[in-house]
Amino acid sequence: MRRSRGLAAALTLALAGTCTAMGLGLVEEAAAITPPVAFTADELPTWQVNGVVWALAEAGDQVFVGGTFSAVRPPDGAAGTEQEAVNFATLDAATGAPTSCKLSFTVGSGTATVRALVLSPDKSTLYAGGYFGAVNGTAVSSIAAIDVATCTVKTDFRPAFAATVRALAVTGDTVYAGGDFLTVAGQPRERFAAVDAADGTLKPFTANADEPGRAVEVTPDGSHVVLGGDFFTVGGTNSHALAVVDATSGAVTKAYPGFIETNSVVKDIATDATGFYTANEGTGGGVFDGRIALNLSDFGQRWRDTCLGATQAVLPYQDVLYSASHAHDCSGIGEFPDGQRHHLLAQPTTATGKLGWAPDTNDGIGEGIGPRAMAVGSKGGVQYLWVGGEFTTVNGAAQQSLTRFASTGDTGAPSVPVASAVSFKPGEVQVRWRTSLDLDDSRLTYKVHRNGSATPIATVEADSLFFRRPQASWTDTTVTAGQSYTYRVTATDAAGNASALSATASVTVPASADAYPSAVRTDGAQLFWRYDESALPFVADSSDGNQSGVHLNAPALRQTPGAVTGASTAIGFNGTDTQVYGDKRQNVGSTYSIETWFKTNTTTGGKLIGFGNNQARGSSQYDKHIYMTNDGRLVYGVYSGGTHTVTTAAAYNDNQWHHVVATQGPGGMTLYVDGAQKGTLGFTAHENFAGYWHVGGDSLGGWPDRPVSEYWAGRLDETAVYPTVLSAAQVQNHHTLASAPADSVVEVQAAEDTYANAGAPSTNYGTSGSLAVRGTSFYASYLRFNLPAAPAGTVLKSATLSVKTSTMAGAGTTDTVSVLPVTGSWTEAGTTYANRPALGSPALGSFAGVPDGSAVQTTGLDKATVAGALGSAYSLALSSAGTDALWLWSSEAAANEGGPKLSLTFGAP
Repeated sequence: MRRSRGLAAALTLALAGTCTAMGLGLVEEAAAITPPVAFTADELPTWQVNGVVWALAEAGDQVFVGGTFSAVRPPDGAAGTEQEAVNFATLDAATGAPTSCKLSFTVGSGTATVRALVLSPDKSTLYAGGYFGAVNGTAVSSIAAIDVATCTVKTDFRPAFAATVRALAVTGDTVYAGGDFLTVAGQPRERFAAVDAADGTLKPFTANADEPGRAVEVTPDGSHVVLGGDFFTVGGTNSHALAVVDATSGAVTKAYPGFIETNSVVKDIATDATGFYTANEGTGGGVFDGRIALNLSDFGQRWRDTCLGATQAVLPYQDVLYSASHAHDCSGIGEFPDGQRHHLLAQPTTATGKLGWAPDTNDGIGEGIGPRAMAVGSKGGVQYLWVGGEFTTVNGAAQQSLTRFASTGDTGAPSVPVASAVSFKPGEVQVRWRTSLDLDDSRLTYKVHRNGSATPIATVEADSLFFRRPQASWTDTTVTAGQSYTYRVTATDAAGNASALSATASVTVPASADAYPSAVRTDGAQLFWRYDESALPFVADSSDGNQSGVHLNAPALRQTPGAVTGASTAIGFNGTDTQVYGDKRQNVGSTYSIETWFKTNTTTGGKLIGFGNNQARGSSQYDKHIYMTNDGRLVYGVYSGGTHTVTTAAAYNDNQWHHVVATQGPGGMTLYVDGAQKGTLGFTAHENFAGYWHVGGDSLGGWPDRPVSEYWAGRLDETAVYPTVLSAAQVQNHHTLASAPADSVVEVQAAEDTYANAGAPSTNYGTSGSLAVRGTSFYASYLRFNLPAAPAGTVLKSATLSVKTSTMAGAGTTDTVSVLPVTGSWTEAGTTYANRPALGSPALGSFAGVPDGSAVQTTGLDKATVAGALGSAYSLALSSAGTDALWLWSSEAAANEGGPKLSLTFGAP
């Protein structure tokens, strides 16, 4: 069985327009595809084969395809549309369609196959290797030379290889071969040989290996040949899977004993001007499946990528190494943990970190390996990256064994951001979203739209990769206390492909600081999950750490009541497979605090929160966790050579909300429940590993009083992690604040509204759907609200008026619009310019100009005046002294366009 074992995404923020924000800076304009990637991830229509593609090569505008197949068919072609193609096809680089060059590679007995294709330096001759005895009826012996111009076999080239040829490399006068053979032209040549490029005469080059050769590559200066395969010795020298030999004699120049694991082999080798690169495949446990870069100067290692997942091919192109594999675990180099397979990757030729290019195939037929070969073809100034293998899908669409990607024409839009918004104090809203996925752009531009405006209030640039989609955020500091706002976010790549707008995120700005979350943030939380999301799979971080989470297997959202007084909701877990895991891989030191609220009546226990080295699968390293035993006791545990735990005496599975905090630091471990210390342990060490925070479940094997279930059945709320030790006073304060009364917001729609028009003094506009304001010629709008009384024990803390401009052109105004009290009587159905009510003073608030574009506008009102009118009907007027009219929607507007509204915030005196 073949099996296999993340880039810190820095956010750069840029603000558009005149709004203010926190932590924003200017950024440079991105290129069409995020450099240094040279190809889009958008698959192009390409003819496909009915078997496996093992080899690709290009010459001019043609791409040669070799493998084990009998026919080709059009893109999306079904049975009956095939054309015969026996183990070989020639396709146009730009169209992906067959050319007139048709060759059949056959054998008298067994299954013929083409395993290697390579062009002479001048690209006039194509050399093919594999297991075959004839090409278009011309007898050959597992290797052939094809004249590219005429598409005919060169009969003067007739070396006799006694078994399968798996790899080829060519210089001006020599063809190097690797494979299963033991003799060539009747002479001993074990697994590697060299023949004359013109007539196939065997050369003195001797590099006998004890196991098959799978890769051959000549260094750019022609002086050395790099060999790869299954072998353990070359020329009698101990050198497993990789060796460098003299290009003339075959004598070993550089051996690699112990360099590659004994149960791993080299499947492919590629070179550029600076080095050579290996593709490695292993079998069993403890394998090496990744890629190695080695320098040409000394043949020493430049870097080693330890991703697990059977790498089949590597291709350096314009300082990027493209690879074909089924990589499923790159945790060894700080990237994605064991899980989903990824078949096409890119990284700089100088480093292991993955770049923002990740189109994908499936494992496919045969061995289930996926892609096996890559080549770059060119036509009309456009470069095409061709990929062949045994896959049957590309980017989720049906396509067998062949696909290609171009250097131009990026058409794929980013995924839709998942956004949320939160406000903890007056004058500030934090908009958060999970960064989008774009398979060929790692740097995306996000536009934040407020209150339905078509013009973004902010523009933010952020990096993301398919395995690392961190939270991005922007803080709106132009909001008014007591007012409600809506936000939507869209993502755009450098080519201009834009996602749809995110779902609407709504928030009401409090009149005073929200005590509990403000305390958590003030005390330094660097992860704060409040679980207020209404959609999967994004868990927003309300701290400044931007450590978002991901829902796994759809836990229950917006469970009420939450643990903290107010609007915050909780999250529910089923005790079977639901959890939340962090999206940021990190190391946690020996000083930290973890905090959460929980409610359960479970008798099967489970993990509430902990740190583990995997995400969507159970972790193999896990500690710094709090779990519940079957009988409801809490255990706080740390691992370092053994388990070290603090356990409560009491049970807490009473279906009531409880608060738990665990800390570790120089003073050891402490466990608090409901604000009180429940146990300590003077243990300060910890296990140092990179991982992710988990809530609701993860591994617990080997821990004392291990519960029946590793997953939590119940509710959790207000989860926070700190890089410091919370004091006993801070813990107690958090517990107390959770039950403190919260502010409440009452929204009151206009009961009546109309406007008066001096140009039509006897006309009533009470049912028109619009409101208008202008000084000359005169328009004035009148609004009546039925104000509630203040709830018992509360006072009015703020009042705001919101209106929405209409969609007509020029609906905004450059004039200041005042909000005035109305002193006379009026009715919506009877008011005209002729009988309009009188206006009072002073102004309760004002709009200092309103921009064009249909959007909600908000102003604060004099709190004392509004408070005096609570419990009664109260009238306001909108008036200006200028000549630029303002047009608004009234409460009669169709489709709930947003009539006038008062937002009243009540709270404790």
